Parts: sequence; structure tokens; C-alpha cells
Amino acid sequence: MKKAVKLALKISLAVLAALLLVVIGYLLYVILSYSRLPDKVSLDVDSGAGTEYAELDKEYTVVTQNLGFGAYTTDFTFFMDGGRESRAKSKESVISCIENGANTVKAIEPDFILFQEVDLDSTRSYHTDQYAMLRDAFLGYSSTCAINYDSAYLMYPIFEPHGASKSSLATFSNINISSSMRRSFPISTSFSKFLDLDRCYSVTRVPVENGKELLLYNVHSSAYGGSDEIRTAQMTMLMNDMKAEYEKGNYVVCGGDFNHDFTGDSSARLNGYVDDHGWAQPFPKELIPDGFERCTDYAGDQLLPTCRNCDVAYKKGNYTIIVDGFIVSDNVECVTVENIDTGFEYSDHAPVSMRFKLK
Repeated sequence: MKKAVKLALKISLAVLAALLLVVIGYLLYVILSYSRLPDKVSLDVDSGAGTEYAELDKEYTVVTQNLGFGAYTTDFTFFMDGGRESRAKSKESVISCIENGANTVKAIEPDFILFQEVDLDSTRSYHTDQYAMLRDAFLGYSSTCAINYDSAYLMYPIFEPHGASKSSLATFSNINISSSMRRSFPISTSFSKFLDLDRCYSVTRVPVENGKELLLYNVHSSAYGGSDEIRTAQMTMLMNDMKAEYEKGNYVVCGGDFNHDFTGDSSARLNGYVDDHGWAQPFPKELIPDGFERCTDYAGDQLLPTCRNCDVAYKKGNYTIIVDGFIVSDNVECVTVENIDTGFEYSDHAPVSMRFKLK
């Protein structure tokens, strides 16, 4: 009897030791494989546009749209928001969501497009190359792609791991792109860096007829790995960069997913109360330099949300907020800006469309 007990104890200890080695080995794999992409990386430009330069006093349309890596149908909830799922329903669902997003944006007939959360090769989206899908959808546009998430295989949640991810920001222009660059945002140095994206923004240059340049900033700032210090550092870096270009006489249009309450009061106005869910802090308007403004004079004075929280499936009346939008330099006239109501059918974000002129 004693021998049986001793044998059982030895087996149990051996199993625990093996499990411990697996866990330690996995943690070492995640830690040792972690590296940040360098700052100031020149991006390849996929040519396609035939127009050589932007014109003064001509009306153009730019759209920003976070595609949510093709996962966010209305019933999708995300584990990092307090929901359940870590992956899209299926590859077919991913393809449908990306196609619906592309078609929605295409119907606006934009000259420029800023996409966020465009997966290239990720477990969570069944390894669909969404940038290739968008390139096919927007033939006749030039484009660039900046990596903002390149992670090791994450084994959480245990029963459906998030897996390995490679995702990007994609910028499209129907005017020739002269160059594009990826800029690395400062991010947390704590353990949360393994959960946050390799945050960045891209700067895409379009020639203007007067010899200056139109700079398109495509932004996706921190949410999950953010803190007051990180948020301030990211916005300070972005604003200083834009200010330097403006002082050279260039035109600046900055758009994307800022992961802040973009108007500063949309949480209260849309929901009747303030509940930032721990991430959507008011936009730090005090950091916006002279000569720049947020475009929040919405068409028809209609305040529509651009983002839903994904702790529960979406239905009208759930918590929503505005986190997506545009900032422009004062040599760019914002003619009108509109948040598009999509019912969050294909993404947890809605597109924002802005018409503008270069003065």
C-alpha cells in the first residue's frame, strides 16, 4: 500500500514538474522572442495611382476605418474587453467582414483611406491577408502598409488561444505617393507590453502642385497597454512631428483610431453618463499645437458613435463612444466631417469621412 502511495506521489510530482517546465519554457519563448520594430522605417509603396499631385482649392475626401481584423460581427465579444472570444468565428466570416468594410468605404468614393487593424498573417483571423484583399478592392490607388502588431504565439485564453498575430495600418491614395515612413510610438515597458500592439503611426507623403507636400498621418494609439504617462507620450510625439511638418509649409491630415474620447464629451453625450471602461480617456486637447484643430463640426450637427465596447454583443443602446476622427493643420480647410452609421455590422468601429481642401 505504501509503495503504491509513493509511486502515485512520484508520478504526480513528475507531472507537475513537466507542466512547470512547459510553462517556464513558454514564458521564456514569449520573453525572448519579443522585440519592438525600429523607429523611422521607410515603407514600400505599392503604386497604382495615376495622378501626380494634389491640387489647391480642390475638394478631396478622406476616410478612416478601423476594420477590427475582420472579427467584429455584432455578436462578437473580445476577451480583452471583458468578453469571450479571442478569434473570429471563421475564415468565411473574416472575409465577409473585410469585404463589407471595403464596400462601405468604397461607396463614399474617397481619395484617401486610412485603415487600421488590417491583419496580414494572424491566428485570430485564420491567416487571411487582408491588405491583399484591400489592394484588390481599391485598384487604381497607391498604398503603403505599416506593421503595428507582430507577436509571438499567445496561449491565452487557454481553451482558444489568441495565437500569433501580424497586423498593420494601411494607407491608400488615388494620388501618387512619393514616400511613406513608419514611426514607433512609445509603449509600456511593463508586462502589458506583451498584450499591447507594437503601436505606431505612419506618415505618407503626397506631392502638392505648389511644391509642398500633403502628409497623411495614419494613427492607432494605445488602449490596453496604455496609462496616463504612455498616452501623453504618444500624443506629444505625434503632435510634435505634425507641427514640424506644418512649420515647413506642408499640409497635414491626421486620422485614425486615437483610443481617446475624441470630442472629450462623447461618452456623456451618447450614453447619458461617463464610463470610459478604463481606456477611453478624454482627448488631451491641451497637447494640440497652435495651427491645428480636431474636426468635430459634424454634418447636420449629428453626433454618431464610431466605436462600441465589446464586453457584450452589440445592440442599440449599448455603450458607444467616438474615438476615431481627424486632426488637420490650419492650411487645410475641413469642409465637412461625418461619422457613418454602420450598426457595427462588420467592425467594432464605424468609418469617419471628411471632405477637405488645401488652401
